[in-house]
Amino acid sequence: MRRGARLLLYLGTIVTVLVWGKVHAAYVGGYDFTNSFRFAWSLAYIGLLCLAAYGIGLPDLPRDTRQALISALGACAAAALGVSIAQLVLGSQLLPRFVIFWSAAVLVPFYAVCAGLAAGGRARGEERDKVVAVVTPDEAMVLADDLSRFPERPASLTWVLRLDEAQSPHPESRPLLDTVSSVGATVVVLDRAAQADDTVVAQAADLHERGVRVRTLPLFYDEWLGKLPLSELERVSLMFDIGEIHRARYGRLKRLIDLVIGLAGALVFVVVIPFVVVGNLFGNRGSLLYTQPRVGKNGTEFTIMKFRTMRPGEGPTEWTQENDPRITRFGAWLRLTHLDELPQVINIVRGDLAVVGPRPEQPRYVEELLEKVPFYNLRHLVRPGLTGWAQVKYAYGASDLDAMEKLQYEFYYLRHQSLTLDARIVGRTVRSVIGGRGR
Repeated sequence: MRRGARLLLYLGTIVTVLVWGKVHAAYVGGYDFTNSFRFAWSLAYIGLLCLAAYGIGLPDLPRDTRQALISALGACAAAALGVSIAQLVLGSQLLPRFVIFWSAAVLVPFYAVCAGLAAGGRARGEERDKVVAVVTPDEAMVLADDLSRFPERPASLTWVLRLDEAQSPHPESRPLLDTVSSVGATVVVLDRAAQADDTVVAQAADLHERGVRVRTLPLFYDEWLGKLPLSELERVSLMFDIGEIHRARYGRLKRLIDLVIGLAGALVFVVVIPFVVVGNLFGNRGSLLYTQPRVGKNGTEFTIMKFRTMRPGEGPTEWTQENDPRITRFGAWLRLTHLDELPQVINIVRGDLAVVGPRPEQPRYVEELLEKVPFYNLRHLVRPGLTGWAQVKYAYGASDLDAMEKLQYEFYYLRHQSLTLDARIVGRTVRSVIGGRGR
């Protein structure tokens, strides 16, 4: 239902704008719509509407009608503002106000309906995927917390059994099977200890024959949450292929795409520099760029570049906190808009960074984490990225615990590294930047 709601939103946007464009051409302007320059700008307006809707989170993120209407208004207003700025710069009315106004009048309630359909699909998904887990109490707490956030597939943790509660001491006793039947669960999750118990596996096999899906804890995390559980990272760290290492064609094509994007970004970087220089004069006096050593592919150190956002001489010698007092007024705006990351396109062109990959850390943090997590170095087998799966799935991290949490998402990325996943990450990054979420 959620995919259907997304498709409906985009198709509805296309049809609405084109219909009102045709109406204006036929009954107001008296011109041939498809052969006019306004047809091309109508397509551009459609693109702006779809981009704005995606960035604001439509149709997936709104949880109620009020949020949906506010998001719909925001998307239409942002697209209209984009067209207005283009018309102001070019000095020409590219798209009639008639088309913009009536398209918005139709699309605001239409977007809200699509958000309602997506919310209904999410609720039905949670109802459909009822989970019974045979895990430890600690694992159960983490699992419930992860499912309450933004899982890749919605589900609800209906019941938790400890290993001793799920075991069958004699043939007539089948506690796991009875529990699944009583709560109507559709998914059974087994941790490592449960998988090693013959009586639990026998009950799981019976449930499997009845149509209940059975998953190991790592596989459930992989499919439903888009991460790997911390307790299983060392166990599975070698049991999957990594695209950049095991698929040479993917690695070459990825690097080619990175180079194209990096060169295009370098042009934007050159254009933005004068504006940042002026902004620095008023609220961020000091050097233009900030450089810092980071650990890249195969553990090689490189120098990463950013627009400076902190007072001179007060670089991040510790984890940067939210609302960090070292950040200047203009620097805060650069961080909010993510423009501080723009100089990293030079790192992409040089080959230090990819567009998508695990974010590179400072050498001293890497040394600390290597001592705490022996398999942490696996993330350095691939080129680090400007953005990554951990960045779009997890909030801004500022501690060792956050680094451990992000590592679970980075292992998921390594396990599923592909151009398709890279494209999903780029799309979600656009949504995070437009919506003001994430880092």
